[in-house]
Amino acid sequence: MVSDTSRQSARHPAPKKKRVRDPEARRAAILAAARSVFAERGYAKATIREIAQRAGVTHGLVVLHFSTKEQLFLAAVPGPRDLADSVQGDAAGLAERVARAYVARMESADGADPFIALIRSAAADQDAAKALLRAMREESVNAYGTVLDRPDVPQRVDLVGAHLIGVTFSRYVLADGPLAAMSPEELTRYLTMTLAGILQGTPGRPPATG
Repeated sequence: MVSDTSRQSARHPAPKKKRVRDPEARRAAILAAARSVFAERGYAKATIREIAQRAGVTHGLVVLHFSTKEQLFLAAVPGPRDLADSVQGDAAGLAERVARAYVARMESADGADPFIALIRSAAADQDAAKALLRAMREESVNAYGTVLDRPDVPQRVDLVGAHLIGVTFSRYVLADGPLAAMSPEELTRYLTMTLAGILQGTPGRPPATG
């Protein structure tokens, strides 16, 4: 015998639960998976497909959020993602802020820093290294452009990048020579001096002071 309650349930079935979508949780899962894969595989050998599998999402969803492997890398690891915060302030103190942020980050880097990844990728896959460098350059130009009012910001950003890549190679990859022997505080002082010349100096003239 069918009860009245059963008849009502059959005529008016319970509404289906809507699928919960949480873009922020998925984004966080993608970034966590990316950090893991980049740390294990290195930048050049990491793939979006493996990152998607570890995050439990589709390859297309990763691309929807980050568009390219380069952009995903920059969003996942320390470095350019923190650059916008470290450059903010007056132009006069820019060199010191950048120097302090770079040294603090590199002293605690776990090998996944963009500069280290770029150096290692250049030896294994120049196309991957060029793509990463272009993405880093774009992020950096946008960040520095908020503080420096100069027409040659892209050139100065490239010089800053080349300088810091060289410091990274000597101190944090080869770990040999006077740069490697400096204390973090001493390195910060020297970098403040050299970066001031690049960021605020006029070609052919010493940087402005005061």
